[in-house]
Amino acid sequence: MFTGDRSGDFLFAALHRAGYANQALSRSVDDGLMLSGAWVTAAVRCAPPANKPTPLERDTCACYLSSELQALTGARVLLALGAFAYEALWRLPEGGGGLGQRRERFSHGLELPLPPVEELAQDGQGRRRAGVPRTLLCSYHPSQRNVFTGLLTAAMFDKLLARARELGA
Repeated sequence: MFTGDRSGDFLFAALHRAGYANQALSRSVDDGLMLSGAWVTAAVRCAPPANKPTPLERDTCACYLSSELQALTGARVLLALGAFAYEALWRLPEGGGGLGQRRERFSHGLELPLPPVEELAQDGQGRRRAGVPRTLLCSYHPSQRNVFTGLLTAAMFDKLLARARELGA
């Protein structure tokens, strides 16, 4: 995800500065990039025409995103990159839809508490413990357009990743 494009250049550099990535660039699947404490996924599994996914594609792929979020029981922070990702997350019980409240309007820096999820106990017994607090953070998408126009700056994104680090501690 994001490997080898301008959005990825911005994203991985920021993840590296924040300590989530071992290197600042990713050019190919075998370039050695490793993430620590972070997981990158997408709301849509295909590469849609002009890289503009549709609501139908989002809804069709929702089961995949839901499965990933269910598997990431230890995730404390979900970071939506763009309004489309925020909408995709919000529609899922794991990403906000279970809140039973009005959806807040997307904005950069939006921070919302999410319902707690069960987490597998660390003892390897397969037991679960409830109540892992989670937070949804939102950022403008790191697209070339947003970065080149200054809608999203490195400083803005670094601040959000610092907040994610704080919330995840």
